[in-house]
Amino acid sequence: MPESNKKDKTMAVQDPYRSYNFKLLIGDMTEGHFMECRGMGVKIESISYREAGNNQVVRKIPGPVEYGDIELKYGLTDSRVLWDWFMTGVNGNIERKNVSIQLLNSSGSLPVMQWDLINAWASEWKGAELDAMGKEIAIESVTLVYETLQRAGQSGGDGDKK
Repeated sequence: MPESNKKDKTMAVQDPYRSYNFKLLIGDMTEGHFMECRGMGVKIESISYREAGNNQVVRKIPGPVEYGDIELKYGLTDSRVLWDWFMTGVNGNIERKNVSIQLLNSSGSLPVMQWDLINAWASEWKGAELDAMGKEIAIESVTLVYETLQRAGQSGGDGDKK
């Protein structure tokens, strides 16, 4: 049997992770499962300059690193954890915390990926839209800003940490 066929049979194909099952941890405590998580990212700004004597070429060097604000949407419950955290900032006492967003396996039982937001704080809160004629779940959102983003341990397809 040719060598390339042997490799193909021994390598397991791993399906991509699904984005619908994730939770927020503040410190080591799970705060909840959310409907949406938007805006997570990091960007390195580029600075353009021309070298003296070589004005034909524009060079680029790395500039400041910028992290995207994260908006989390969730169904309204009686939990006050996010509200109270946001209100400490409104009252002039920004409380920075380390927060993790965990992507869970398809059954929701094990984390497969984790992003750590270092020195995060709640910068915006949006209340639920209320409609006496509606049947929808009351949805609130909170926006988190942070200083550093880290991607924690990889896992196998079954959700076990490597």
